[in-house]
Amino acid sequence: MSQPVDNLHNPSGGPAPYSQSYGHHPLGHHPFGQPVVVQEPKMPWSKAIAVTIAAFLVAGAIAGWAWQQFAPLAKYTVDENGGSLGEEQMTKVFGPDGLFTAIGFLTALVLGGLLFWWLRNYGPWAVGIVVLGSGLGAGVAWGVGMLLGHDPLQPRLEASKPGDLLDAPLELHTWTPLAAWLVGAALAAAIIAATTWRADPVATGSVSAASESSTQVH
Repeated sequence: MSQPVDNLHNPSGGPAPYSQSYGHHPLGHHPFGQPVVVQEPKMPWSKAIAVTIAAFLVAGAIAGWAWQQFAPLAKYTVDENGGSLGEEQMTKVFGPDGLFTAIGFLTALVLGGLLFWWLRNYGPWAVGIVVLGSGLGAGVAWGVGMLLGHDPLQPRLEASKPGDLLDAPLELHTWTPLAAWLVGAALAAAIIAATTWRADPVATGSVSAASESSTQVH
């Protein structure tokens, strides 16, 4: 009569102190060398791209409105020769650049982080889509702000009289503030990728063969 396999290592017939059925693994653990199943994205890739770009376009429009509303502008004093800036006002010349940089960086950091977290199952292309969307958002923010708040100085100087104070035109003096959107989105993606990344073991052929032979029952 053959003896059950479970009692080969426990002749007394009592319950074995530890047993694990072969072919089954505890929840959350994968055998060495077995590929880990990655959850497939539920939304089509094209639709995910469209949602990401649309989100950044809307955020860019709102950011452009905020930039136009709250940007600190230097004031020109009108005189017989035109308009001039005092020492105090000259310190405000680059105020719009600073505010645009701050708004863009924070917007892209928060929105880029949320979108990358949502797109993390789409692979490394998610980083490119988020950064590309942030670039479009930066362009929209600049365009909306210029459309709403850019008022050329020369026509107002011609219509003013000496002693009047005129706001400087809303504008960016360099294209560097636009890069703040890209930096914010890329930084958010890098932080999330670094904190959620997990290295899976890669088994060689010899190790796999050894592990398979060790699980056989004799």
